[in-house]
Parts: sequence; structure tokens; C-alpha cells
Amino acid sequence: MGPLAGALGRWIYGAVKPPPPPPRICGTPGGPPVTAPRVRLSDGRHLAYAESGARKEDARYKVVFSHGFTGSRHDTIRPSLEVAEELGVYMVGFDRAGYGESDPNPNRSVKSAALDVEELADALGLGPKFYVIGISLGCHAVWGALKYIPERIAGAAMMAPVVNYWWPGFPADLAAEVYKKQEVGDQWALRVSHYAPGILHWWMDQSWLPTSTVVAGTTPLPNKRDAEIRAKLKADGTFQQKMELATQQGIHESYYRDMMVMFGKWEFDPMSLPKPPCPVHIWQGDEDGLVPVVLQRHIVSRLSWVNYHELPATGHFLSPVPGLGDTVLQTLFGNAKQ
Repeated sequence: MGPLAGALGRWIYGAVKPPPPPPRICGTPGGPPVTAPRVRLSDGRHLAYAESGARKEDARYKVVFSHGFTGSRHDTIRPSLEVAEELGVYMVGFDRAGYGESDPNPNRSVKSAALDVEELADALGLGPKFYVIGISLGCHAVWGALKYIPERIAGAAMMAPVVNYWWPGFPADLAAEVYKKQEVGDQWALRVSHYAPGILHWWMDQSWLPTSTVVAGTTPLPNKRDAEIRAKLKADGTFQQKMELATQQGIHESYYRDMMVMFGKWEFDPMSLPKPPCPVHIWQGDEDGLVPVVLQRHIVSRLSWVNYHELPATGHFLSPVPGLGDTVLQTLFGNAKQ
């Protein structure tokens, strides 16, 4: 997976040193307009957010959502309003740094993602403890929260969390075997993200190089529902519209920084985390074409404190699974102590 690609990347970077284009920051001259409510962080950046569920003033539980790759502040697990209000669950999603209407962060990391969650919760007055739910690649913020701010987390859920093939807790042969089953373009995009992130934007911009099928929306999806959902989104223009909104400040600041953070070198291995002072759940489909179920199974085999829910005949897109959003809330809060 590695040394040759790393050497190639370093050689290209030394020869080309291609700078990414500057971001088009929302609310600045020539930049996209600000249309969403936003909070100001301690470093001066803004995070845009969207609320749903029970009214914050009436809620017993407060949840922060961390959206996935290509997502936005509007992404949730799609619970019914009736269940959310019955359980008293207030939910807030936010555009992660560089996405949508949230300011870019050139120093993005797993830690900064967790601290953004904490600052958002404090700015909105969610109290000393709150819940976090991550979707797909956005789950790096949840792992980060369990590492860096565990005392603030009342409970956590991860929906089809993306894995980093270079986490030390994976057996090298297993990680390599699964890695090689990816499309060639995805293998290269991840290699560059990990070993030579400085050239990722340049690499992804070259039509003659193998690049990410996930970004292009062409990854083979073994699950029928996943394939049908993606086909519909592409046919009606939703796929393109979501991409334009997510990347309006620059694809480098959103998609590519996501790839560099998720598949780069982490400061910790999630499989080495101690048991946190809160319940943690993972939901995973056994026909996920983007996150290998065998690696998810290995993670939870290492972390006995994770409550693992594997869904049969289910793919990567979990929010459209009928009733799953309600199930997640009922699992987290149905028997929770107030």
C-alpha cells in the first residue's frame, strides 16, 4: 500500500509543488452568500448549522450530527419527528469546516473536528454533556471526541464509519487484502492522501491519472438499495447539486481535506482507545461497498465496549433504511436516564 507510492508522491511534489486554489469564503467579496445561522468559534471561523427534532428548550437530550463525505448540515439519520419529540431529542447538524457555509480550516485534523463539535455545542448552550452521531467519513469527529473530549460526551453513535487502512490495530495482511479489492483509482487517491497530501489537489485534477471513484460517484455498489439510491440522485440532478453546495468554497477545502484527514496519519489508533465514560454504538451494513465489513468487525472485536449492530442485506447508505433513524434514537434514548 505504500513506500513506492510515497516516494513517487514526494518526487512529484518536489518537481511540481502545485498549490491548491484559494478558497472562496462565504460572505466575502466574490464568495458565496451566507444563508444559514452560524456560530463564531474561538479562532474566528464560523460554523453553519441546522436544527431539527424537539425544540431545544423542551429537549431532554441534545445531539450533534457530523455529516459524511459530500454531505451538509442538513444530513441526519432521518428519524420521524414524532419519535424525536416523544423522546425529547433535539438535533443539530453542521457543515464541517470548509463544507457548505462553514469557514475553511487549513489546519483541519481529527482533533480539530472534535473541538469544532465541542465549540458548537457550547455556543448553542447544549450543556455539560451532549450526544454525538457521525455518518460515514464524518465519524472521524466521533472518534476524535472519544479521544479528546470524552468527559463531554453522554453517548455516541457511528453510522457506517469509514476506516483508515493504516490504523496500526489492523493486521497488515488483512488491511492489504481488503485495500487491493478497491477500484484502482481509489487505491491511488488514498495512497496520495496518506503519503503525499500536498499533491492531492493536483493529482485529483489530472484526467490522465487514476483518481477517486467515490468523488466521481462511480464506485461499484454491491447493495441493490445503494445502487438504486445513487442512480436516482444522479438522474434527478441531486448528486450534482449536493456536490456544488458542499464544495462551493472549494473542493480542496471540503472533499480533499476530508480525504487528507481521514486517510492521513492519525495521532492515535481508535482500536487503542480506553473504554469511554459513555455508551458507544456502531451500525454497519454487511453489503457495504464503501466500508469493508470485515474491517469493521475487526475494530469491534478489539473494542469490547462498542455496541455493534450489523444489518443484513444492507449497504452503506443507512439514513434511507426504513425505520432505522427511529431505531437509533430509541436505542440511544429509549432507556436512557434523564
